[in-house]
Amino acid sequence: MRRLIQLWCVCCLALMVSCKEDEYVYPSVLTEFVEAVTGPEGVLTELRSDDGTRFAVKYRDGLGGLTPDSLYRAVAVYQVSGETAEGTPEASIYSCQVVISWNPLPPKAFKNGIKTDPVDIQSMWRSGNYLNMILKAKVKDRAHSYHFVDEGISRDGEKRVLNLRLYHDRRGDYEAFEQRVYLSVPLSGYREQLTAGDCIRFTLQTYGEGETVREFAY
Repeated sequence: MRRLIQLWCVCCLALMVSCKEDEYVYPSVLTEFVEAVTGPEGVLTELRSDDGTRFAVKYRDGLGGLTPDSLYRAVAVYQVSGETAEGTPEASIYSCQVVISWNPLPPKAFKNGIKTDPVDIQSMWRSGNYLNMILKAKVKDRAHSYHFVDEGISRDGEKRVLNLRLYHDRRGDYEAFEQRVYLSVPLSGYREQLTAGDCIRFTLQTYGEGETVREFAY
């Protein structure tokens, strides 16, 4: 409703100025899964895109309070705003949300068994050293638990297949409304086991399809 009111106000303003040209230019922003790096003070200092580009983060309030000298997987909304004095691309951050990005664990690490409560798939894709996904879980008021299960590497003809599974424990939550969940599987730990031409096979339980599998080139 608030969005509709805003749009209505904009339309009224356009009529009042009798077709006067709107000179405001909206910033060109990017929304991406990135690596977010903190400095020794726990302040976000750098973004690393999956294509290898590094951006110095333009300082503003609200970028601190994180673990010092750490790397986070995150979804960032940012604008490339110029360069630093050293010639490094600089980014102004509008928002930055931490993404669930645990290293996959073998089945035996899950002492209470592997939970596979369903989700819906909005999108899944491979980029850089990660397998990324935006899922939709049905939630009410309990915190759900997510992880990734490493079910080993198998053979499919000449190629090797990394078999992964989504762990999802809804902890008895009611299915009241949909919530987006951002997850990103780190793949850098498989560099010595997989090569170009191999495959990642990811299995998850969904509302519409039951158990389903998505495959991605390594």
